[in-house]
Amino acid sequence: MQQVSDSSPSPGYDPAPTSSRALIVDRIRSAGTLSRVELTQLTGLTAPSITAVVRRLIDDGLVAEAGRGTSASTGGKPRTLLQIRGAARYVVGVHLSVDSLTYVLVDYAGGVVARWRRDGPGDESDPEEVVQRVALETGELIERSGVDPALVLGLGFVCPGPLIRNRGVTSAPPSMTRWVGFPVRSRLQERLGLPALLENDATAAAAGTRLTTSHDVSVMAALFMSEGIGSGLRLNGNVYQGAHGNAGEVGHICVQIGGPRCWCGGTGCLEALAGPAAVVAKARAAGLDLGSHRHSGVAAFAAIARLALSGDSRAEAIIKDSAAWMALGAQTIANMYDVQLLVLTGPAFAVAGTIYLPILQERILSSVFGRSVGTEVVLDERGHDAAALGAALLMLKSEHAVSA
Repeated sequence: MQQVSDSSPSPGYDPAPTSSRALIVDRIRSAGTLSRVELTQLTGLTAPSITAVVRRLIDDGLVAEAGRGTSASTGGKPRTLLQIRGAARYVVGVHLSVDSLTYVLVDYAGGVVARWRRDGPGDESDPEEVVQRVALETGELIERSGVDPALVLGLGFVCPGPLIRNRGVTSAPPSMTRWVGFPVRSRLQERLGLPALLENDATAAAAGTRLTTSHDVSVMAALFMSEGIGSGLRLNGNVYQGAHGNAGEVGHICVQIGGPRCWCGGTGCLEALAGPAAVVAKARAAGLDLGSHRHSGVAAFAAIARLALSGDSRAEAIIKDSAAWMALGAQTIANMYDVQLLVLTGPAFAVAGTIYLPILQERILSSVFGRSVGTEVVLDERGHDAAALGAALLMLKSEHAVSA
């Protein structure tokens, strides 16, 4: 069993490289292949330092030489390229929501090896039982994938916030109140015998969109909708987390003075007006048939979205009303952070994004800021997986992964 530390990373950005070894691994992984000369230019490290660290990484089996690149512009022999050995190590990412548990297994190069989506634990689930289940299903995922468990470095676990990163949930919607104060990270580490990270699902989704979309820009934001609404900001490859891991809680900005009370204690929050629970409540009040979905999670929301997409005018009106409120949040993100790209992601957008997308695009382009900088708004067609993938990628960037 590995020795597991419970220390938390410094506040602010994601576990960005804090050592020359971590920095080099991160740069090679992000680029795909790089030469030693390019690493010197990108990292600011000296050529002897690059040579020494790369040699150790090769000896440890984490990096390999991958042929020759093109000749330098000044002449001379082509440079030897370096790449991450994907099969050297693996990490697991898990996204917990009331309706689903999403698992991904990712190799050391950031490639997706396996995905698995399971039914969620439901409302008022017992955290201890969920942790036990996650440990068992993580082991099953690894076994079914044919990966040697000894090569698995750790698990990234993400769930709705607010939370204190790598400690636990500090507040939660009614469906997850039993998680408040539960030491989820330490319990996972005890069950798995592996390092674990705990992150906000919306923040993780911003990292995960690197694998779920083909867009590569310097400044992007993810607008995430699952049970709730959140956002994440990615700057030059690093995700901004804030002091505790809750940056981007756009679902809890006030968009209507004197509006409905939100579970967070505020009034007129975007989530209280536009989130899945609000959409489900309006649908039930309108007499829509949601089948067997008793709860107000993504599954019930998806039933309404399917009605809207099949031509039910009442369902369509309810979803479009949500989209009109959501557009205010999207515009706020675009204006505040001057993003090049806004990605709509998460399980709720995965089923209803085609209704939301044009309404959000129109709102952003109606603003002088959106028009002048040409902010692009796109739908993540793999939004179901974004948070789990982000959890795995954040684990890959942690010190646990580079010290292997």
